[in-house]
Amino acid sequence: MTERRAILSGSTFEEQIGYARAVVDGDWVHVSGTTGFDYTTMTISDDVVEQAEQCLRNIEAALAEAECTFADVVRVRYLVPEREDFEPCWPVLRRYFGDVRPAATMLMCGLADPRMKIEIEVYARRATA
Repeated sequence: MTERRAILSGSTFEEQIGYARAVVDGDWVHVSGTTGFDYTTMTISDDVVEQAEQCLRNIEAALAEAECTFADVVRVRYLVPEREDFEPCWPVLRRYFGDVRPAATMLMCGLADPRMKIEIEVYARRATA
């Protein structure tokens, strides 16, 4: 039977809404849309680039708990309410994904909290021994 387990980050949103930061399903790791909240303090920067950095730190923690890294990411989805906020994040995104080159999509849409300026979702495939 395929392993399936939830990874929780401690975000109050996970409890309030009823979801997991990530789900490991066999070799696949599905990381939920992740925002720039620092989950230890439940604070969020006003700066979109700082939010992108925090999103990726949050994702990195979930990937590590799932026993994989950014090198295992095969798809990334960026969600932004304001088109002009995406390009300033490119250097940060390139730092994490430039060598990995996952399939990627950017969507403009409203996010759950007006303080959120970017949300990032990834799918990874864990390397098999």
